[in-house]
Order: sequence, then structure tokens, then C-alpha cells
Amino acid sequence: MDLSSPITAFVAGFPDFLIQLGVAIGLFVASLVIYVLLTPHKELALIREGNPSAALAFGAIVVGIAIPLGACLAHAFGLADLIIWGVITLLLQLIAFRFADMLLRDLPRRIAENDVAAAITLMAIKLGLGIIVAGAVSDPALAMFRGA
Repeated sequence: MDLSSPITAFVAGFPDFLIQLGVAIGLFVASLVIYVLLTPHKELALIREGNPSAALAFGAIVVGIAIPLGACLAHAFGLADLIIWGVITLLLQLIAFRFADMLLRDLPRRIAENDVAAAITLMAIKLGLGIIVAGAVSDPALAMFRGA
């Protein structure tokens, strides 16, 4: 078995892997920071105080952003594509929070008061949206918009 081909492919592709991974992790961290700054309750402080509802809500945004970003990585045609769809993912998650707040009424207060039912509902909305967005960015029909 000739190992030179796989090693050559690895050496050639590794820099692109590192760049895409770095951009995706940067988008992931930036999205979480922006989300924390824009949501009215202080999830991280509540988590430090042992509030399970805040942990559920924050855990859901972590996964709800990671799932579509993973799909973006798998299907992006370049860094610009990855960045565009990563930003759209964050915006959709912020809209999902607003939707859940309208649906449940006074969601930030309910999370702060450890209303687990509200947190689980918010979690389901965030994760459900993340899965749907991941499927949408994976759609081959989007290739025509990406210039493929």
C-alpha cells in the first residue's frame, strides 16, 4: 500500500482545514458572545449561581448554533459562504429567542426565576430551528445561489 498519496493529500489540504476550522470556531464563539450580550437576562451569571433553566437555555444556543455551523462547514463553497450562512444562523437564533419570548411572555424573567418548563420550550425551539437551518444550508439547490 502506497502511503504517499494520502500523506500528500493531507499535507495539501491541512492548511485549508485549519483556516475553515478557525473561521467556524471564530463564528461560533462570536455568535455565543453576541447572543449573550443581546439577550436581556444574564445567562452566564445565572448558570454560575446554579440556575438549571439558564443552563438549559444556554446549552440549547450552543448546540443550536453548532449544528448549522457544522452543516455550513460540510457544504460551504469557501470562507465567504461559511461566514454568510454563519451570520444568518445567529440572526435566526436571535429571532427564535424573540419568538419564544412572545409565545411564553416574559421569558427572561421566567429563566431568571428558574422556570424549567419555559427553558425546555426555549431549548426545543432553538434546537429545532438549528436542525432545520442545518438542513436548509445543506440543500443542493442552494448551490445555484453560491455560484456553483
